[in-house]
Amino acid sequence: MDVTQSQCSSRDVLEDYHQGPVFLQPLWDYMICQLQPTVTSPFFSVLLAFSGFLFFSLPFAVIDVLGESCPLFFKYKIQKDKQPTLKMMGLCMWYALYNHVVYVCPAVVINQLWMPFSSLPDEAPTLKQLLLEVLGCLLLFDFQYFVWHMLHHRIIWLYKNIHAVHHETTAPFSWSSQQLSGVELLSMGFWSSTNPILLKCHPLAAWTSTVVSIWMSVEDHVGYDFPWFLHNVIPFGLYGGARAHDIHHQKPNTNYAPFFGHWDMIFGTSHVKGIKQG
Repeated sequence: MDVTQSQCSSRDVLEDYHQGPVFLQPLWDYMICQLQPTVTSPFFSVLLAFSGFLFFSLPFAVIDVLGESCPLFFKYKIQKDKQPTLKMMGLCMWYALYNHVVYVCPAVVINQLWMPFSSLPDEAPTLKQLLLEVLGCLLLFDFQYFVWHMLHHRIIWLYKNIHAVHHETTAPFSWSSQQLSGVELLSMGFWSSTNPILLKCHPLAAWTSTVVSIWMSVEDHVGYDFPWFLHNVIPFGLYGGARAHDIHHQKPNTNYAPFFGHWDMIFGTSHVKGIKQG
């Protein structure tokens, strides 16, 4: 009997130790029993992030292609006079594929050599634990990227050699969330992979934070101000979202934080007015 079969056969025994029903336990049991070879692969997080990027970006790419012919969506476009072309979309996809093959995959192999994968826990996190750990990962990443981002706009050498490629367009669109230099993508990947370890998160929380952060990154770049987006739901400017990041591409010394708004408020770099709307 292999390790997976042993773990699966022990589920009934483990249930006796649960103090109460765990909402996520059936899902976690399924992942361990049926998907363990996949989720324990060192490339699983990379696959999760890249497939999430494609899945979340594709609907907005279709909306961009439709453009003015679909007024239902086009009326929410922030910079109506700047439509991404298929060539621009293809270039972003090239950046994404190139960076993952040349930078990310080798980094994963190297990481596996000095930090091998540890076994999965038997028990799932509680829903409260999952939500708190995901929020912790997002808040920590938000601070890390805020500092990194601000430095790369304040130090000319860093901007020209690392971050400038992301500002080749002043009107972001969904695919452009991956229009990055290899160093920038590695920086974000390093924080995304190490923060759950620092915070001692459950693997399910780590994977969930990856998916959520990819969605938030895509939403930041879509170039549309839909009323159901997070920045229109979360009050007091605590979440930046698509509007804030669109302003950043027009006024690069503002709105450095990738997700939330508090660090820009604290450091006086928050900018919410004066946005160009085609």
